[in-house]
Amino acid sequence: MSEEDRSVVVYWRPGCGYCMRLKASLGDLGAKALWVNIWQDDDAAAFVRSVNDGNETVPTVVIDGTAHTNPSASTVRERLETLA
Repeated sequence: MSEEDRSVVVYWRPGCGYCMRLKASLGDLGAKALWVNIWQDDDAAAFVRSVNDGNETVPTVVIDGTAHTNPSASTVRERLETLA
């Protein structure tokens, strides 16, 4: 996957209300992000712990290389709207 395709990565897990709310708030724009289930990807879970003081706090969203813990939908939407 190219860097352009990785500009927004959402780390999430099933049953997370905050993750479901983010996804719903993004609507169709959410399809432009790469969604990574931390319960199916050990490296992803380790990354989330590394940027959240050892906690698996989700959603953790990486936008252009910067991790954001439980960001607002508007923050994520702004970046997704700029993608082709």
